[in-house]
Amino acid sequence: MFKTILFPLDQSRESREAADVVIQLAKIHGSDRIVLLSVVEDPDDAHSPTMASAEAIAELLKTAQTLFEDQGLKAEIIEKPGKPAFIICDVADEVPADLIVMGCRGTGLTEEGAADSVTNRVINLAPCPVLIVP
Repeated sequence: MFKTILFPLDQSRESREAADVVIQLAKIHGSDRIVLLSVVEDPDDAHSPTMASAEAIAELLKTAQTLFEDQGLKAEIIEKPGKPAFIICDVADEVPADLIVMGCRGTGLTEEGAADSVTNRVINLAPCPVLIVP
């Protein structure tokens, strides 16, 4: 059912917790493609300094890829610059993803910005189902 799972990640705790859900779903559904995505944000718009660092993001993706490989799952990595919600939805369309799994909050969510959060935008723009992990 979920042959291709897109897992956008950042350095948040919620993203780390969502990784466990992706691993479980991939094993249950026999997913043959797991795509790990991280977005390099413009330094002026970045919610976190590390999300504007291509080197930090490359390290984050490599660590996540190793986590999946340790569980016997092959995961490919994609790193793209831009606005996270739009890049996530574009990549979901390109790969094409059967499911997007992401944490409920990322590094950029604030209470006053909940309606404009990356998660909320992805839910509204995604070309496939979105599973939000609390």
